[in-house]
Amino acid sequence: MSAVPQADEPTLLRADAAGVATLTLNRPAQFNSLSRALLAELTTELQAIREDASVRVVVIAGAGKAYCTGHDLKEMRSDASPEFQRKLFSECARVMTLLTQLPQPVIARVHGVATAAGCQLVAQCDLAVAAEHVKFAVSGINLGLFCSTPAVALARNVGRKAAFEMLATGDFISAARARELGLINRVVAAEELDAAVAELAAKLVAKPAISLARGKEAFYRQIEMGLEGAYQFAAEAMACNMGDHAAQEGIDAFIEKRPPRWN
Repeated sequence: MSAVPQADEPTLLRADAAGVATLTLNRPAQFNSLSRALLAELTTELQAIREDASVRVVVIAGAGKAYCTGHDLKEMRSDASPEFQRKLFSECARVMTLLTQLPQPVIARVHGVATAAGCQLVAQCDLAVAAEHVKFAVSGINLGLFCSTPAVALARNVGRKAAFEMLATGDFISAARARELGLINRVVAAEELDAAVAELAAKLVAKPAISLARGKEAFYRQIEMGLEGAYQFAAEAMACNMGDHAAQEGIDAFIEKRPPRWN
């Protein structure tokens, strides 16, 4: 990851290669805290990526020692008005929602500590790979501020009691424990992090884009439904998916015992 950025360097960096767009939070001196400027840049880039068919996978990384330590507390205290606070948390919620609305899978590359809204960011990504030394927490309670917005993503990833314990105590958990709870997918040695993320991204790039896009949309929509409604919606989603060339080619290839030829 890059060193401390120059004054004119953006707070968010983007690099594209082999169908993977990597967005790097670039406020290392502030431990990549989510300022309003950074949230605005994330919104702009995510909206652009959503319409970019050349991007098959998104990776969200961080510069410096930390992955992300949540909101910028100095900025939060700069204006105590309810209007400012509502706008700030609304802007953050917009970024989190966009992550699930992208047709591309999103991987969190977690190389350092992730706390509060930083832990929320990890939880909100579709997938997450972390270095084994990384720790996670939703520690707002230690400052008198219950992490209610991080709770939205956290409670949709881990069990209720585990989520509430993290929220109510503010205690850190290890990467290994985060994997046990379902907050992240993989834990690797720090020196293997890039390779592990690249391997996972390559697997996703190799899949038919339309199938992943349809599947991701259906996954997030059905998870908020009741059981009967979810099955009805999922059945319709699969029926539509069967009309895609990718599904037809994939099944034909399986029957004919040959590799599929994706468009």
